[in-house]
Amino acid sequence: MQHLDRLVRALRRLPGVGPRQAERFAAYFLRASQGEVEEFITALSEVKSSVVLCPKCFAYSEGDLCEICQDPDRDVTQICVVEDPQDIESIEKTGAYKGLYHVLHGAISPMEGRSAEQVKVRELLARVQNANPKIQEVIIATDPDSEGETTALYLADLLRGQVPQITRIGYGVPLGGDIDYMDEMTLGYSLKGRTKI
Repeated sequence: MQHLDRLVRALRRLPGVGPRQAERFAAYFLRASQGEVEEFITALSEVKSSVVLCPKCFAYSEGDLCEICQDPDRDVTQICVVEDPQDIESIEKTGAYKGLYHVLHGAISPMEGRSAEQVKVRELLARVQNANPKIQEVIIATDPDSEGETTALYLADLLRGQVPQITRIGYGVPLGGDIDYMDEMTLGYSLKGRTKI
């Protein structure tokens, strides 16, 4: 079935969707009412036409600036650097951070041929240099994988001397975790990132 196969192939391009899940999604659309399918199509079309990148932080926005950049209660002397716009949502859910963000839209990855020029590093540097009031802290919250670590080290070197404080988010043993189930790398990072109590 040519049309169904095309839908399954299109669904497989979504991140985290494997062959079986793509087939289940396609079967759902076949069983769904015409109204449900049209609502889905309309939602996709509207999000594609109305959601843009915030020109300041590069998060998703439906206006000139995103909600966070417009918020007068945010600490404008702090910038948290993340890889993807959805990372902001995760950090915001904690309620622990009240500064601004900068979205790189990826990480530096020599293995995949992605250099600093292909992510929003130049824009971050310009933002830090032109900030008024001056940025006091840049928190690097890239993923704790090889690409995220490479990006974090690159940004730290680039920003050194530009910002009084450059920090990296802590990671390691999760709350409620059991140490004897942790891998060596996670435990090693936990020990390096220990804090005084």
